[in-house]
Amino acid sequence: MATTTLAPRKTAATKTATARKVGKAAKAEVAAAVLTITSKNYSSWSLRGWLLARFSGLPFTEHVLPPDDPSTRAEILLLSSSIRVPSLEHEGVLVWDTLAIAEYLNEVMPHAGLLPKDARARAHCRAISGEMHSGFTALRSALPMNLRAHFPKFKVWSRAQADVQRITTIWRECLDTYGGPFLFGEHRTVADAMYAPVCTRFATYDVKVDPACQAYCELMIGQPEMQEWIAAAKKEPIDIDELDVEF
Repeated sequence: MATTTLAPRKTAATKTATARKVGKAAKAEVAAAVLTITSKNYSSWSLRGWLLARFSGLPFTEHVLPPDDPSTRAEILLLSSSIRVPSLEHEGVLVWDTLAIAEYLNEVMPHAGLLPKDARARAHCRAISGEMHSGFTALRSALPMNLRAHFPKFKVWSRAQADVQRITTIWRECLDTYGGPFLFGEHRTVADAMYAPVCTRFATYDVKVDPACQAYCELMIGQPEMQEWIAAAKKEPIDIDELDVEF
């Protein structure tokens, strides 16, 4: 006569223990994502990488390099292209270029919509993000990021003003084409993360822009992630003298 061996019946305690093991494994995986950044007050590239990670929904921990470190300081002052920050390490993959981080996050977190679904809009998003990544050097030099400062009636010199005009043209075209309130419609994308530090620069240096662009700046600065970053920036104890004066 054949006998049948029954598997042990899972009790509630067994199920709970299994769930805990799964939870621990998930937490271990989450802990593998580390974003290296530096000063939240001065580093626009750190802000871009941080926003991309937050917009993607990928859980991560921050590794903060001190802004008074010589290499990091040089990078913030645009005197070095060391590209130490931001960098993202996730599941054994290290990505250190901001646009590469954006593309990587879009691949591992596809449902976040960091890039538009429509192919033409996606190409447009990549194009203006690339333009921010490699251009606008006059604006970066003349209006460095400084979230703790405010310079009313700041005089923007002509080359930087040309960058301001180009940026606001990009914003108006996007808002008109995709309907807002963000650059590519209802959802935040790579482009919004790339241009967010410009919004803070316009606020810091009292740059006057048209009503549509001003509304976009206020929208971005009002995002919960931006408010969290700005609050942390204002608590930073370290100053970089070259960026704390009106020039």
